[in-house]
Amino acid sequence: MLAGASSQSIAFQLGPVKESGVNGATNEALIAILVHRLQFLNKQYPCRENSMAITKLEEAGHWLEARTRDRAARQVEGTNAA
Repeated sequence: MLAGASSQSIAFQLGPVKESGVNGATNEALIAILVHRLQFLNKQYPCRENSMAITKLEEAGHWLEARTRDRAARQVEGTNAA
């Protein structure tokens, strides 16, 4: 571990929220955290690679949101149904 670095555990969401309640972090939440962190770092140390990573993470978030909208439209959001 790098000097001054800290370690955190992440509890992931287990099971659909409607069935299990909120019990951990979602993929969407983790992506948002990474985007925020990279945007902060990119202001201090801007580079193309940071910008591309931000773009790709935002794209991943978009597709996860699209999946959620589709599942909501099919009335299976929050369940184990496909």
